[in-house]
Amino acid sequence: MSSNIQLVKICDFCGSSFIAQTTVTRYCQKICNNRHYKQLARNKKIEKSNVETKEKIQSKPLIILGSDKLFFSIAECSQLLKISRTTLWRLIKDGRLKVTRLGSRVIISKEQIYELFKQ
Repeated sequence: MSSNIQLVKICDFCGSSFIAQTTVTRYCQKICNNRHYKQLARNKKIEKSNVETKEKIQSKPLIILGSDKLFFSIAECSQLLKISRTTLWRLIKDGRLKVTRLGSRVIISKEQIYELFKQ
């Protein structure tokens, strides 16, 4: 059974006007329907990725050199300088970075980090 209804509508995707046979038609062609669906799916994936990135950034504490901390652990210093722990230990062994030992713990002062870059 065909419909005798002919409505002038505007496509939700491309914005062109078309004659619709039903009152619920939203797109001028199947191609516009497919492209709009893919665009919505793409936007949903992008939003999900952005949310995951924000969660990772918030969960990973950032260490700022201008913070109130005067001393850093090996892990904090390597994260701060964006180098591996092995490279940090190599700098310590070569004498380019002076450290303080408290028992078995090794700490690095903020001044020593600044001195590393003055050399």
